[in-house]
Formats: sequence, C-alpha cells, structure tokens
Amino acid sequence: MKKSQPWAGILSPPIALGGIGAAIIINRSWWRLTDNAISDLGKVGLPYSGVMNVPLFISAVLAIYYAVGLFREVKNPLSKLGIGVFIIGLAFLAGIAVFPEGTEPHYHVSWGFFLAGSVGYLIAGAGLWLEGLRKFGAFTALLFTAEVLLARWAFETFTGVAIAEFIGIFAMTIWHYALLWEKFFAEKG
Repeated sequence: MKKSQPWAGILSPPIALGGIGAAIIINRSWWRLTDNAISDLGKVGLPYSGVMNVPLFISAVLAIYYAVGLFREVKNPLSKLGIGVFIIGLAFLAGIAVFPEGTEPHYHVSWGFFLAGSVGYLIAGAGLWLEGLRKFGAFTALLFTAEVLLARWAFETFTGVAIAEFIGIFAMTIWHYALLWEKFFAEKG
C-alpha cells in the first residue's frame, strides 16, 4: 500500500462529516434531525447544496483510493470480497453527490451506499477473522448487529431517516478507523 493511502483513509470521514455539518448549520432554519433525511441538505435546487455534495464526492474518492490499497493488502478471498463490496458502497457514496435528492438515481445510490458499505464491512470482518484477527472479527459482528438494531429502532421511531442514516455512517466510520488502526498503526508484537 502506498504511504498516502492510509492518510486518504484518515481524511475521508472528516471531510464528509464536515460537509454534512456545515450543510446542517446553513439549513438549520428548516432541517431537523428527527424529520428529515441527510440527503435533503444536498437536494436539487437547494441553495448551497454543494456544501454537502462536494465534500461527499471528495470523501468518496479518497476512501476508494484507500480501500483499493487495502484490497491489495488483505489475503483471504472473503476479506477481498468484503473490501470489494465496501468499495462498491463508496462508489455509491460518490453517486449520492452526483445524483442528489430530486434526481431519479438518488434513491438507489443512497440505499446502495448504506447496504453495500455495511454488508461489505461485515464480510470483510469475517474474512479478517479467518486471517487471524479474531477480536476484530468479533468486534465487526457486534458493530454490525448494533447498527442494524439501532437503525431499525430509528426507522420505527422518527418520521425522518437522518438518525438511521447517521447510525449507518457512524458504524461504517468506526469500523473503518478500527481497521486502519489494526492494520497500519497498532503495535505489532
């Protein structure tokens, strides 16, 4: 893996979350966490929709660059499959920026991001468990289970989907940083 690829992985989530946060601040007069979707902040025709969409696209490109390096690092075919599915999820993240709410493909790319990203990290975690990272594999299974249960609760509790979306985003981000730490920064002993 190139030295720049882990750094791209480190920078990717704060760029996306920073864009979302800035868009929330700009649109705070009408946007509500419990009543809206995150995509409402980047919809077609909304002034300053690029405040969210541009960082999402940049974040996706950086994350794909990192994940391609990670794909080359993992050895188990199941890990490779999981990272490959995760990369597809990241391509869907770029699609959210390219096809914002109000365009025909938006619904599909949005669901594609959450489904492929989450299933991808679950498969990769299983593969890493087989590679000997037993604790990380167990952590992955617990994180995925918590994500699914909490997102289901949020879907049933709130009129908007933003909380469920943030649950998915934070689960993927936590997994991503935990894997970065495990593979590249933890002391090997």
